[in-house]
Amino acid sequence: MEQIKTSFDFEKPIAELVQQIEKVKQVSEKTKVDMSATLRELEEKLDVTTKATYSNLSGWQKVQMSRHAERPQTLDYIKMICEDFIELHGDRTVKDDKAIIGGFATIAGQTVMVIGHQKGKNTKERQYRNFGMANPEGYRKALRLMRLAEKFNKPVISFIDTMGAYPGLEAEERGQGEAIARNLLEMSILKVPILCFIVGEGASGGALGIGIGDRVYMLEHTWYSVISPESCSSILWRSWDYKERAAECLKLTSEDMFQNKLIDGIVREPLGGAHQNPEAMAQNVKEQILRDLQELIPVPTDELIAKRIDKFCAMGVVVED
Repeated sequence: MEQIKTSFDFEKPIAELVQQIEKVKQVSEKTKVDMSATLRELEEKLDVTTKATYSNLSGWQKVQMSRHAERPQTLDYIKMICEDFIELHGDRTVKDDKAIIGGFATIAGQTVMVIGHQKGKNTKERQYRNFGMANPEGYRKALRLMRLAEKFNKPVISFIDTMGAYPGLEAEERGQGEAIARNLLEMSILKVPILCFIVGEGASGGALGIGIGDRVYMLEHTWYSVISPESCSSILWRSWDYKERAAECLKLTSEDMFQNKLIDGIVREPLGGAHQNPEAMAQNVKEQILRDLQELIPVPTDELIAKRIDKFCAMGVVVED
């Protein structure tokens, strides 16, 4: 099996086995002693340990995975999935918000409008992208692009990866809440198919602002919640020390969300997470997009909108006996 790059504490058993395998190989080369049986045993143990580790991640561990520095972001998926991409800028009112990118692209010959959060990969990029936390003009830009897609009858694909909408005073002054609420309303009645993918963090209204769709998917090691575990911990316990407990209570993992019928499916990640094999992850996402577009494009507009509205109206409904 390919070597797993480790970063987190819960991956230490994997890292230790990898080190043992490397030492055995070095000893075998120096001494010319056949140690194939030992290597085979260690590699089998590594395979079992790796699969067991990533199939039983806690809520907090999934949050950590979703924040991995090498995890693919929206621009990475666009490069790997799309044959071409023409980025469009600005909300035609204030400015161009770099935290949200969007434009027309082609996927397997099908023209689509792609919109998504972009966090950045290094300190300079993250500052430029405002850490993927959009201002009101970012959501207004997204809405402008969705209306453009509707005008030309092209499906919309959104990639969600944000810690939340920008909470600064100037964002609130420019109508942060109204911009997100407007997107929720307009996306619910948009006349073209909408596919949404949570590819990293899906926090609060910042994620919902581009998260209303006919199909909403989460990648396996992502999270989707009204609040981050750290913020929840600070509110309930006045400390960030309970973030692991908060992550479990919030039921924010892809499995929890699917079980509660809040998303339509889970896109499986390569062993060890999307950052271990971005190309394979992108291929899984591309295949899901093409399958859904094949199903949704022929659906009459009225039926498409009715089903979308019914799906979200059914969420959170409690039926008492």
